[in-house]
Amino acid sequence: MALKNILLHIDGTRACAAREDAAIALALEHEAHLTGLYCIGEIHIEGWAEWPVDLIEEQKRKAAEYAETALARFREKAERARIGHETRSVHVYVNRIGEQVALHARYSDLAILGQNDPDEMAAGGPRIVEDVLFSSGRPVLVIPYIGTPGGGGNQDLDFGHNVMVAWDAGRESARAVNDAMPMLERARRAEVVAVNPETGLRDHGDEPGADIALHLSRHDINVEVKVVEARDMGTADTILSRIADRGCDLLVMGGYGHGRMRELVLGGVTRRILKHMTVPVLMSH
Repeated sequence: MALKNILLHIDGTRACAAREDAAIALALEHEAHLTGLYCIGEIHIEGWAEWPVDLIEEQKRKAAEYAETALARFREKAERARIGHETRSVHVYVNRIGEQVALHARYSDLAILGQNDPDEMAAGGPRIVEDVLFSSGRPVLVIPYIGTPGGGGNQDLDFGHNVMVAWDAGRESARAVNDAMPMLERARRAEVVAVNPETGLRDHGDEPGADIALHLSRHDINVEVKVVEARDMGTADTILSRIADRGCDLLVMGGYGHGRMRELVLGGVTRRILKHMTVPVLMSH
């Protein structure tokens, strides 16, 4: 799979600028078309119809202006980078923003989203990543609200050179590796990390990580395997700690969920990674 059609969720927050820089750099690297999507969130309030019409229209006008300002900033950056691009804006209830982004993501190779910033809640909040991950059928690349490891701000890709693959031999991990292949093939090195693996035919095999490492090596990827036993630390914290120790600039992992009232919600490891991540994370479900 090649990365030729990328969707970027734009929300006008402080963190969005770094997300735009990362998306543009990735589009340049892969000669991809980049679509910037802004969802204009509308709030449904009981008795809304009884509010003054002019007040409602004023709120909608301000929201539309805010969206256009954010999209104009993105267009200026994209034009300066000379990449193929377009912008879209849609009106949607705030609690449906994630669903709308997921819908647009289905017609792309990758959806680029932002980590939730606890100091600046974006419209739609943390549900956006969850909805797109579980509903779009496409991989998501989540950019930290603190920005990418190199700080961004230019057109050079500053992540994806030193990649960690969190491998548990499950379906979601296998999908994530496949979806990340265009980036893995351009990486300088990749490390497959298996945390507290169970061996055997139904799990990792006799040598945890060996089979997926062989697969990656056949794609000419410089790969090594690390098995980590950390029963007292927890999988998520072990992964986050090793990312810091090894200077990794991209994490590839399966995005896991469990059922609740006919819908999927994030599993514990996935949720903790998304909350405490410091490098971009590519996830697939």
